[in-house]
Amino acid sequence: MSDRRALITGVTGQDGSYLAELLLEKGYEVHGMVRRASTENFERIGHLTDRISLHQADLLDQSSLVTVVQESRPHEVYNLAAQSFVPTSWVQPALTGEFTALGVTRILDAIRQIDPSIRFYQASSSEMFGKVRETPQNEATPFHPRSPYGVAKAYGHYITMNYRESFELFAVSGILFNHESPRRGREFVTRKISESVARLKLGLQDDLPMGNLDSKRDWGYAPEYVEAMWMMLQQDEPADYVVGTGLHNTAQEFVDIAFAHVGLDPADFVRLDPAFLRPAEVDTLLADPTKAREQLGWRARTSFEDLVRIMVEADLEAQERRSGRRQGDAGTR
Repeated sequence: MSDRRALITGVTGQDGSYLAELLLEKGYEVHGMVRRASTENFERIGHLTDRISLHQADLLDQSSLVTVVQESRPHEVYNLAAQSFVPTSWVQPALTGEFTALGVTRILDAIRQIDPSIRFYQASSSEMFGKVRETPQNEATPFHPRSPYGVAKAYGHYITMNYRESFELFAVSGILFNHESPRRGREFVTRKISESVARLKLGLQDDLPMGNLDSKRDWGYAPEYVEAMWMMLQQDEPADYVVGTGLHNTAQEFVDIAFAHVGLDPADFVRLDPAFLRPAEVDTLLADPTKAREQLGWRARTSFEDLVRIMVEADLEAQERRSGRRQGDAGTR
């Protein structure tokens, strides 16, 4: 049995699955928290279920969080669970606050009560910067969130800081900028593009409706970002870090690279759909990851172009497997 134990909330998500893999490689005993559901979605961790211990609990239920911390007795807790889709936060703002804001308080308080020596990682977000006051954004840049999700993440960030300063917990926040992979949820714009491009190439759909193509984001590769999470909890002193590439690109550039990779012209397929426009847009997010580079020794390694190609190739393979079609088949574009 490993002498290091970690508990990951949101273990079935993109980041949770990559973090579980990383910790297993490092010899950890890994515990994952999952919500009770009539249909369980373990797609991202199906290859890991015989190597990790899963516990049912919910960020809305304090007693269940106390129980899971007592049962797993972790040395490290990574809180990656949240209602994390920005458009949904406009439709369900109160529920987003319960999960993404107050859920952080509940798990921090469970740690405080059971074992204050546990090291805690909170998944903060670049969406907290929102209507940015300066570019690029670093750890001292003021927050001005432009969605209920961003507001909830800002609360989670500050309550983590508050518990660190008030109760001397080793509690840190990683302010992660956009990070993508083939495991990204299909509702997110990058995965929507990569999967649609694959389906368009195979003749499985006819067009790609999009919202604002001019917004700029600092996009990186998710498996590298979970390394930064782990590094933060290995430091001598707790501190918060901005994690990003230091470069940004538009959604249009993501579209252009994805379509070019399969030999299609986006002008033939992409159409503007106002339904995908945000009530309050976040125009530009760009990380200044100097502190993470200098203090953690972390830096992004995968280029934006390679990230897009990785995602498109993975979705092409998945769509070919599901549909039985191949790129060269008659009837595909």
